[in-house]
Amino acid sequence: MDPTGREAVAAVWRIESARIVGALARYTGDVALAEDLAQEALAEALVHWPREGVPGNPAGWLLTVGRRRAIDAFRRRSALDDRYAALARDLGEGGVATGGGSADPARDAGAVLWDPDRIDDDVLALIFTACHPVLSREARVALTLRVVGGLTSDEIASAFLVPTATVQARITRAKKTLAAARVPFAVPPAGERTERLGSVLGVVYVVFTEGASASSGDRVIRFDLAGEAQRLARVLARLVPDEPEVHGLVALLELTAARFPARTGPDGAPVLLEDQDRRRWDRAAIRRGRAALARATAVGRGLGAYGLQAAIAEQHAIAASVSATDWDRIVLLYEALGQLAPSPVVDLNRAVAVSMAQGPAAALPIVDELVAAGALAHSHLLPAVRGELLSRLDRRSEARTELRAAADRCGNERERALLERKIDALG
Repeated sequence: MDPTGREAVAAVWRIESARIVGALARYTGDVALAEDLAQEALAEALVHWPREGVPGNPAGWLLTVGRRRAIDAFRRRSALDDRYAALARDLGEGGVATGGGSADPARDAGAVLWDPDRIDDDVLALIFTACHPVLSREARVALTLRVVGGLTSDEIASAFLVPTATVQARITRAKKTLAAARVPFAVPPAGERTERLGSVLGVVYVVFTEGASASSGDRVIRFDLAGEAQRLARVLARLVPDEPEVHGLVALLELTAARFPARTGPDGAPVLLEDQDRRRWDRAAIRRGRAALARATAVGRGLGAYGLQAAIAEQHAIAASVSATDWDRIVLLYEALGQLAPSPVVDLNRAVAVSMAQGPAAALPIVDELVAAGALAHSHLLPAVRGELLSRLDRRSEARTELRAAADRCGNERERALLERKIDALG
C-alpha cells in the first residue's frame, strides 16, 4: 500500500473539493446530495489510491465516482424515470457503462460534467448557496467551510473549539433548511446579488476574525482558519472582479495577516503593536493588500466597510512606528466607517485612535458613552480599553478594576495572561 495515496487524497480534496461539489450540485440540482456524493467518492479514493496508485486525473476520478453514486441514488428514488434516463444517456455518451462504469474512473474524467467553462460558475453558485440568508450565521460558517473550504467536521470543530457533534448537527440542519426552503443551486439574479454577496463576505470575515484573534483557547492566532478565509476571499475576487467590496475584503485580510509574524513572541504570548518588530511584517502581503485596495478604489463607487477597514490597516502597514502613524487620518476613516456601518466595536476602535491622536482624556468620553449604553456587555474589549486609558491618565485604582473585569471576561488564555501582567504592573 502506497502511503502517499492518502496524502494525495487529502491534497486533491483540499484544492478541488469546491469544484467537485459544485459540479455535482449542478448535475443533481441538490447541494446536500452533492456534498454527500463527494464524501462517498472521497471515501472510495481513500481505499483505492493507496492500493492502486494515484490516477492521472485525480479530480476527474473523484467526480466520476460521485456521478456514479448520483445515478445509484436516482435509481433508488425512482425506477427509470425521465431524469434518470437522461442522466444515464449522458453517462453512456461519456464512455461509462450504466451498470457501474468502466474499470478505470480516470478514463471517464473528460465526460461532459467536468466543463472548465462552468467551473467558476459552479463554485460561485456553491458559495452563494452555502451562505444563503435563510441559514443562521453559525450554519453558514460551518457549511461554507465544509462544502467550499473542504474542511472536515473535526477540523471545523477544532477551529472554533466546539464539539464535532455540534458542527455535524449545524451542517445537517443547514442542508435540511436549504432543501425545505427550496433554495436553488444558482448564482442569484442581479437584483439579489449585492445583498447576498454581503452575506458571503460576512461569513469569510467572521472566519478570518476568529483566526486572527482567537476568542478562546491558548493560541492568539489560528493561522489555518485565517488562511482559509484569505483563500476564500481570493477565490471570490477572481469570481466577481467588478465588486469593490470583495477587493476591499481581500485587502483587509492581507494587510491584517501581514502583521501576524510579529504579533506573538517565541513563547506564543501576544506582542502589542507598539512592541512589534516591524521588520518581521510580511512585506509581500502588504504589497498584495495595497494592490487589492487600489483595485477596490479603481472601481469608482467609493470604499465600503471592508475597504475602509483596509485603508485603516494600510496606514499601520506604511508607518515606520506607532508614533509615526497618521492617527488623525485613522480617526477620520473610523468616523466614515461609523457612518457606513455603525457598531460599538467601530466606536471603540475610534476611541483608541483618538487616544493616540489627541490623548486619553479625549478618548475616555467615547468609551464612557459605550459603557452607559450597555454596549459589548459580555466582551473583554471595552473594559480592556477603558482600563488602558485610565492607566495612561494615572487613575491606577480605576484602571485595575477595569482590567480585572476584562481579564475575568477574556476567554483566550494568552490574552488573559497579558491583562494579568498589566494589572500587576499597576501595583
